[in-house]
Amino acid sequence: MKLNMLRLTLFVFFVSNFMVKAQNKSVLFTVNDVPVYASDFKRVYNKNLDLVKDDSQKDIDNYLDLFIKYKLKIAEARALELDKKTSYIREFGNYKNQLAKNYLNDNKVTDQLVEEAYQRLLTEIDANHILVRIEENASPQDSLSAYKEIQKLRGRVINEGFEAIKQDVHNGRTIFAEQLGYFTAFKMVYPFETAAYNTAVGQWSQPFRTQFGFHVVFVKDKRKNRGDLTVAHIMLTDKDGQQTAQQRIDEIYKRIQQGEAFGALAKQFSEDKSSSSKGGQLNTFSSGQLSSKAFEEVAFGLKNINDVSKPFKSEFGYHIVKLIDKKGIKSFEELEPKLKNKIKRDSRSKVINDKRIEALYAKYNVSKTLPNLQPITSILNDNYFKSSWTIPDHFKNETVLVSIKDKPLTYMDFAKFLAKSQRQRQSKIDLNQLIKNNYKVFLESHLKAYQEENLENENEEYAHILGEYRDGLLLFDLMETQIWNVSKQDSVGLQSFYNAHKENYFHDVRLDAIVASSAEKSMIKKTAKLLSKNTTVDQIKGQLNSDSKINVSFITDTLNVNHQALPKGLDIKTGVSKIFKHNDAYSVVKIIRVLPKTAKTFEESKGNVIADYQAKIEKEWLEKLAKKYTVKINQDTLKQVKDELK
Repeated sequence: MKLNMLRLTLFVFFVSNFMVKAQNKSVLFTVNDVPVYASDFKRVYNKNLDLVKDDSQKDIDNYLDLFIKYKLKIAEARALELDKKTSYIREFGNYKNQLAKNYLNDNKVTDQLVEEAYQRLLTEIDANHILVRIEENASPQDSLSAYKEIQKLRGRVINEGFEAIKQDVHNGRTIFAEQLGYFTAFKMVYPFETAAYNTAVGQWSQPFRTQFGFHVVFVKDKRKNRGDLTVAHIMLTDKDGQQTAQQRIDEIYKRIQQGEAFGALAKQFSEDKSSSSKGGQLNTFSSGQLSSKAFEEVAFGLKNINDVSKPFKSEFGYHIVKLIDKKGIKSFEELEPKLKNKIKRDSRSKVINDKRIEALYAKYNVSKTLPNLQPITSILNDNYFKSSWTIPDHFKNETVLVSIKDKPLTYMDFAKFLAKSQRQRQSKIDLNQLIKNNYKVFLESHLKAYQEENLENENEEYAHILGEYRDGLLLFDLMETQIWNVSKQDSVGLQSFYNAHKENYFHDVRLDAIVASSAEKSMIKKTAKLLSKNTTVDQIKGQLNSDSKINVSFITDTLNVNHQALPKGLDIKTGVSKIFKHNDAYSVVKIIRVLPKTAKTFEESKGNVIADYQAKIEKEWLEKLAKKYTVKINQDTLKQVKDELK
């Protein structure tokens, strides 16, 4: 019994799934036998439903009529070969490339990196490191040698201490032993940052590699991020003279305590030329950003805005610091857009790219195993490192090297890739290693290219958006060439249309008026009395307003009777109106002159005339398109669509 129920459930599932797929391919109508599917109509209808203000357009029959006209225009655009114009191809290509960027990478990976970066921003790390430097594309032998060296140094530094190792091995060229101070996310390359955040305080990390070589990092301290500071400072350096810098800075500090302005004293005395003219103010900074730890410690030690430090000495001289602003880390929601942009420019982008490549290998079932590269090895020589290598004339190898789905890549394709990848002044490495490195780059670049070429077939959302833009761009070009430019340039037609429809273009009743408004009724009462005495607006402003307070505001203009400043039901006659409350304020209107309804000249109504003339041309044009193209509606499918969209 249970088995039969399972079979029935599976049967219903498969039948339902089949019905959905079949429905997605149901043809709603055809334009010259070109099908338009019900799924496309439903998607566009639902997408635009909330944007449509005219309820008549929400009616499915009316919307279908608009959709058919839209498809007729697209058919005409293609018939006119507007999609083959150079300008169209260029603009569409630019948009396609930009849009594709949002769909080529796994957004989950980006989201994880953003969340990780934010969490790391909350903590600052104080660290030392040792680096054994090697080239990024170093040979396996050199890489192994450097790895063994960093392992040895890690053992020594644990036993002998950092300072002893620093004095013994640091040369600033091949081996570095450095105190880094405090840093946080995005201050170091991503692999280094990750190693530091994953290492406990008081511990040396295991060896790890960055583009600079092999490192080990020692985490001295982790603390809560102190945020961003904006400070001003006064700086003095020791000079020959009767007074030392310390004596002079003490005198300036006393003047500050006596109440003199910090900024004024900075302009007079500070020897930091980059900030003295700005009252000593420095750019906003965070921990580890300045080259003086002493300065940072004093600055971050100030608690309240406008607090001033006592004089102190740094590597650069004597300072007094004033706190201008202090901000903690912003919320995740505030920082998220900025973090996403940073990640795209940061070494984290390699993580996103690596995840994408890994997924593409699996998606297209491409092996990472190196194929036989001997045919390429046999033709490559050291001229490659001089950027003068060429493919030998006898090399005609079109044998398939690797395939990405239905796309074969040949030995000749790889040879051409190598020829193009030559560059001046590249480090010489073993040719076999060079070929292996370049094969990986060659294959992965083609994996990405294949994904981009087939993205429209693989991602439905991308295909829909791209299709809408493709048709929208065509439609714009079509309307511009067939309607908008034609109507604007047809001066005779426009004038004739205006002459035939003059009654549609007129000035409604207008008022030459003064409108006064105030939050205080008493002020409007005074204004009304003054307007009744023909007091000018400037005179009224002089009596009722002052430099410190505006009690009454005025509009003096020719206004339509439905102007926002006028209340409904205003008595349209010359003179001063009653006081009324309108738009949460008290107002009074003085009507100087009532201008009756008058016809607009052609020039005054030209904008409206052009719009109406265009509508006329478009209507006639659509009638011609309806005769040119045969539209057949599938009534059964239409009924089904109506039932679903109810």
